[in-house]
Amino acid sequence: MTAPDEWRAAADVEEANARFYRAFETLDIEEMDRVWVHGEHACCVHPGWPLLRGWDAVRTSWQRIFANTGEMRFTLADVNVTVGGDLAWVTCTENILSEVNGRVAVTAILATNLFERGADGWRIVHHHASG
Repeated sequence: MTAPDEWRAAADVEEANARFYRAFETLDIEEMDRVWVHGEHACCVHPGWPLLRGWDAVRTSWQRIFANTGEMRFTLADVNVTVGGDLAWVTCTENILSEVNGRVAVTAILATNLFERGADGWRIVHHHASG
């Protein structure tokens, strides 16, 4: 890849990452459907949860989170995008303001988001968040 192609790919991955967090903030399962790969290789680790494998398990986790969350706002820090062919990863700190079951909390979480480039562009294939 030439430098301009790498920059364009990195910008596209950064936008895909932003779409993921917008889906999360809006608690919108249909938007979350659009940003994820739908396959058995999709994986997710939420803080305190076991590893979830396969899109069905990952989607169910988002439904549970969204059903129990009144509001969630992210401010991302230390965002780093790396592209390697058709895979890319983003590391960042999620500074989260949330309301869950009537309780407001402020939390900083370390996250790694792995993206896969397909015919529909960059989609998240793995999200790992830990405190």
